[in-house]
Amino acid sequence: MTVRHRIRRSVLTLALPVTVSTFLQRAEGIVAVFLVGGLGAESIAAVGLGQLLLFIGTTLLSGLSVSANVLVAQLWGAKRLHDAGEAAVHLIGCSVVMSFLLAFIGMGVSQPAMVAMGAQPDVLLLAAPYARIIFLLVPFTVLIQVSSSILQGTGDTKTPMYALLGVNLLHIGIAYPLIYGKWGAPAWGLEGAAWAAGGAEATGALYLLRRCQALFKTSERVRVDLIRSAWEIGAPVVGERILQQAGVMLYTKIVLLYGTVSYAAHQVGLSIESFSFLPGYGFAIAAATMVGQSIGAGKYVRAKLENWEANRLAAMGMAMMGAVFFFFPYLLMRTFTQDEAVIQLGTHFLRIVALLQIPLALTMVLAGSLRGAGDTRFILWATTIGMWGVRVPLAVILGVWLQFGVVYVWMAMIADWSVRMVLLLWRYQSERWRAIQLLR
Repeated sequence: MTVRHRIRRSVLTLALPVTVSTFLQRAEGIVAVFLVGGLGAESIAAVGLGQLLLFIGTTLLSGLSVSANVLVAQLWGAKRLHDAGEAAVHLIGCSVVMSFLLAFIGMGVSQPAMVAMGAQPDVLLLAAPYARIIFLLVPFTVLIQVSSSILQGTGDTKTPMYALLGVNLLHIGIAYPLIYGKWGAPAWGLEGAAWAAGGAEATGALYLLRRCQALFKTSERVRVDLIRSAWEIGAPVVGERILQQAGVMLYTKIVLLYGTVSYAAHQVGLSIESFSFLPGYGFAIAAATMVGQSIGAGKYVRAKLENWEANRLAAMGMAMMGAVFFFFPYLLMRTFTQDEAVIQLGTHFLRIVALLQIPLALTMVLAGSLRGAGDTRFILWATTIGMWGVRVPLAVILGVWLQFGVVYVWMAMIADWSVRMVLLLWRYQSERWRAIQLLR
């Protein structure tokens, strides 16, 4: 078996469980909305609001997960197993401290935030206690993310997949009786849904921590060097995610100017397109792990081979998804809505995002490879240029100033992701990432 074939098999072995894990993470939120559907539209809206605030809150801690994956991968590749264990302990400790801080802030500001977002009084009455509970239990959510990243950094992507599968099954088993008072359980409604999600995630977090325990190494002192490296990796990641979400919110406001049908087509189209992100994200994590381990071992040529193989596989997979979006948009839209106006406009959206799939695949994997090298600062700049230098200005010019159709506003996404792809490709080919030294 050639080196390329071995690398391809390793990429697939790492990427497929991550793809399933990503699906399971998203499925938990979808299932939560589905389970409370019998309580009425207000309950569905309340869960949606709570999940949105939780997503925004955990985005602020997303740097911890990336830092865990990159630091552990590089130390693991360098055979510095004791340091990798100490890094895991430090990152878990930081996660506990930061997640408790997030819980305290989230419980305090969730209700005022919902009011500011325009929540109606009947929705707010349900959403406020729901949000307080999920923020109270958010440390378990963060611990699942960080401990999964630690294990992925060692090359173990299957254990997080099994953990998330268990979390989803347990969530369903607990939530249904607690929401509706079945099988002798109290009927707690939305609060039952929140406690069920928290209980399932607590179980998953404890299981993953148990599996990480073999890696843990105690230290007599706080390792400032590890904390500094985690900060250098994670801080730009947080900035990148904040700028991305802020840009998406402004871009969505521009789409809203075209009316309810355009917005509905946009949202349904995004829901369909999100399935193509799953393999892209899986290959991005595989690239980050493999490139990180190879750089830790000083095998830069192998790191480049791993990056290109992950790019090739991701591009092939997402190109096939793009072909489905392009040739069968009507059928896909029909599965989500029966509104003909939304379906007709949504077919244009899906054909546009079909053209995005290869640039998006390459951008995701290149970003994963650069993160594996610790080059998160350049990804921040690429996101800033793509979103705020290309997509938003183009959407404003085409949609607000020139008042072209919404299809032209959607085409700004192609320009955004193409620019990001070119920037990240240039950065990777320049090999400036080889000069970054995380491990001292």
